Amino acid sequence: MISEHAENAREAHDPQASRIALTWSGEPGRMEELTHGMLLDQARRAAAALTRLGVRAGDRVAVHLPLVPESVIATLACGRLDAIRTTLPVSLTVTELAARTRDCDARVVITADAAFWDGAIRPVKPLLDHALARGGTGRGRTVLVVNRCARPVSWTPGRDRWWHEELAAE
Repeated sequence: MISEHAENAREAHDPQASRIALTWSGEPGRMEELTHGMLLDQARRAAAALTRLGVRAGDRVAVHLPLVPESVIATLACGRLDAIRTTLPVSLTVTELAARTRDCDARVVITADAAFWDGAIRPVKPLLDHALARGGTGRGRTVLVVNRCARPVSWTPGRDRWWHEELAAE
């Protein structure tokens, strides 16, 4: 619905495209606002990145993100491709996450380096790394990593890629 409204607004050169579509408040002092146009542009870039990574209609994309704007962007990108978005809650244990990643058989998993909640930075990608090691990586799986907390993150060459770099690679 947001996507359709914003596309129509942009096509008609309507100022709706510059209206705020998403306001996110995260850790203390951090807030992000995305207009309809910005949100659609990011979704278009994310869809293009997923396409370059081999995602096609009917493929699964697993989203292992806290409640951040990139989660919404990933959802819109999957919608553009008719891909299936599968949610992997960040609250899952390694054992649960291993089972879910194995069962969903996603071509791409989108995760974050870490997340800020309850006043502390909590690991996100390290849990996914352990789960993937336990459950197997499946067929050509790629892990897109959203940089949310600017902290060192373990990296598997050939599998892991930065979200922001993939979106910029148009």
